[in-house]
Amino acid sequence: MMRWAVAALLWFFAVEFAAADWPQFRGPRGLGVASDKNLPTTWSDNDHLLWKTELPGPGASSPIVVGAKIFVTCYSGYGVKADDPGDIKNLKRHLLCLDRNGKILWNRTVAADVPDHEYSGYQVLHGYASSTPASDGKRIFCFFGVAGVVAFDLDGKQLWRQSVGHNTHSWGSAASPIVVGEHVIVNASVESGALVALRTTDGRVAWTQKGVDYSWSSPLLLESQGRKEVLISLYQRVAAYAPDTGKELWRCTGLADYVCPSLTHVGETVFVVGGRPNTSIAIRAGGNGDLGASNLLWTVKRGSNVSSPVYYDGHFYWASESRGTVHCVNAATGAIVYDERLEPDPDTIYASALLADGKIYYVSRTRGTYVIQAGTKFKQLAHNTFASDRSVFNASPAAIDGRLLLRSDRYLYCLGATR
Repeated sequence: MMRWAVAALLWFFAVEFAAADWPQFRGPRGLGVASDKNLPTTWSDNDHLLWKTELPGPGASSPIVVGAKIFVTCYSGYGVKADDPGDIKNLKRHLLCLDRNGKILWNRTVAADVPDHEYSGYQVLHGYASSTPASDGKRIFCFFGVAGVVAFDLDGKQLWRQSVGHNTHSWGSAASPIVVGEHVIVNASVESGALVALRTTDGRVAWTQKGVDYSWSSPLLLESQGRKEVLISLYQRVAAYAPDTGKELWRCTGLADYVCPSLTHVGETVFVVGGRPNTSIAIRAGGNGDLGASNLLWTVKRGSNVSSPVYYDGHFYWASESRGTVHCVNAATGAIVYDERLEPDPDTIYASALLADGKIYYVSRTRGTYVIQAGTKFKQLAHNTFASDRSVFNASPAAIDGRLLLRSDRYLYCLGATR
């Protein structure tokens, strides 16, 4: 314990004056890619663990980092135990702020003013805190489903709260917000069937785009042909919107099913994965109007129902959530480079892949984290577990200043070099 504390203290002073940020789901650009070096490959309860902090409740959201502070959400009061969920009136969401030593600085709670979906079915698999917060460097924006979008300053003062709809779904709510300029943009497909942009300063609705159906995918910002576009993967289509006005710029053929994974891209090639038919497609971003299938580059009969992909050196990589298989395809042609099984069998993977330091991290729900060498030759480098924590790991990891942040339903972990 002393060794962890000393290492954590040294790290705190090292980053206090040069802290990088991990401000949203899947990092600075929402692509699941970190520039950090010397990240740990192996860990356990006694190896490369700088600290762990017990959380006041479970959650599937990922941690974000703003300056010297770490933020993560969870929930309590209802649905913590499947065999005894309790009274839904007691459900609360939490936003926690921790320092980089793992100390909880403050804890703010938000209760819904309308009932959420009962704790049953697929809702049980991820609970009521599945959306990762986003930050503009001055404020933290949390999307809590029917409890609304809530903004806090970095000291924990609630600035505003805005409803984006009161509908619920048996699969729950999960899409994470992004910040683009003066707007925080939320996929409220479940709550109101809309993509909604709120003003960061006061929460007022800036624009709304209806017709956002069967999508649990987080929006993605990219620049195409000199203009910024907010892309989102939807039922049967991918659509792009102007972030300032919400005007639909273009739409094209997408996946013929509901969508959970987020998009990724390299340049103007956008990779789309999701749904039950195990199909992935690549499209060319940009254009105007309804493009149909004209910008479809290729299709491959591989896919993922939940986990989002990453790009590295000419290839897309991702994990099939229930088959224990990881995939690599050529980004230019769609040619399958490999389909390989992780060992031991990971059972189920809901977390999205993280690419960092030439390695890909795949976090399974109950059987640990798998580290794969990035490249066209499959090589599993490690399989890591915490013997002391048998809870569920749904969250995608974050990489910051040479450290990994990993959260379970019980703890937030900080992993890195301990010497």
